[in-house]
Amino acid sequence: MTTRREPDQRLSVFSAFTGLGGMDLGLESAGFCSVGCLETDHEAKLTLKANRGDLWPLVGNGDIAVAASELQPHDVGVGPGGLDLLAGAPPCQPFSKAAQWTATARLGTADARSTCLDHFFQLARRLQPRVLLLENVPGFVRGPTSQLTKLRVLTRELGRYCDAHYELDFRILNAADYGVPQNRHRAIIVISRVGPFTWPSASDERRTAWDALHDAPANDRRPQARGKWADLLPTIPPGENYQWHTSRGGGCSIFGYRTRYSSFLRKLHPQQPSPTIASTIGPANGPFHWANRPLSVWEMKRLQSLPSDWAIEGNTYAQVRQVGNATPPLLAEIMGRALARHLDGAVPTNMLRLQLPRAATACQLPPLPRRLPPKYSPLVGDHPDHPGAGMGPKPR
Repeated sequence: MTTRREPDQRLSVFSAFTGLGGMDLGLESAGFCSVGCLETDHEAKLTLKANRGDLWPLVGNGDIAVAASELQPHDVGVGPGGLDLLAGAPPCQPFSKAAQWTATARLGTADARSTCLDHFFQLARRLQPRVLLLENVPGFVRGPTSQLTKLRVLTRELGRYCDAHYELDFRILNAADYGVPQNRHRAIIVISRVGPFTWPSASDERRTAWDALHDAPANDRRPQARGKWADLLPTIPPGENYQWHTSRGGGCSIFGYRTRYSSFLRKLHPQQPSPTIASTIGPANGPFHWANRPLSVWEMKRLQSLPSDWAIEGNTYAQVRQVGNATPPLLAEIMGRALARHLDGAVPTNMLRLQLPRAATACQLPPLPRRLPPKYSPLVGDHPDHPGAGMGPKPR
């Protein structure tokens, strides 16, 4: 199946699991035009409306299962085989290492949310796009929850249905290697019927947390640390986490080595990219600002490479969920430019629109207190370390 493109025709994209629009924003910056979005979350739909109105049409009730059984190409203004790109970031929790301590941790295909992948490919049968783009956590394509075998089977079935050869390629990319001020490893899957895909090169220049946060507005609502460990946070240096206070760290032995999750009391270092921004907040769940407080929603947006003026609807928990689940738009813009070249579309010749400038000033760090707060002194002592891989607490 081939589809000839007019030179001045914009590339089309239909997105599923749109969320607050991180992937769509990046693809838009790369020259793609949205013909429709699928999203069921109420606050996320309000966010999409607030920022793009009818420019990104919300299709039906947002349920991909319904769209996969009912949607026709003409419903989104394209002909059979005329859609350039079908993009989506299915729910990552069934495959996420970060979610391993929840009640439904890393269930993979046993998680009901994993059926979204089947619906995504059923939707692809209806729309017959030239390329499919998927983003998810690394566990989506490697380890015990890998969906790679299933992805290959679904790709072959899609090709037979469309009478075309779809080629699957994937890589695990770190967003920090592409200018996002955050270490965020993600599986990127490209499935194409127009030949082998050429992956974009990593950037020579990384952006740091200070680059992202140095110009935070004075009226930004900055939350205060709370909970049992709030007064311990100032004793942990920037870039460290609770392991500073273990037998292998430079502080006091309050915890056993590797007995907590890695984001526990994790602090940003201003001269490094941020650790991964999560979709949940808790009194001890980092990353925390080096000023010893939780990050504001504005700061989380910046570390995700979202524009400062991107409005996020809902209460604080809903906003954090949307930001933490988003695809970094800058990474999506870089992928989008590579996909535009792959599809013989027009590629913007200007600089990356979503790239952050470097900070022109230096960051002043608060001093570490010389003494441990007295309330933690009774906790200092010998604590057993994690016994080793596969021997510690198991995911629930």
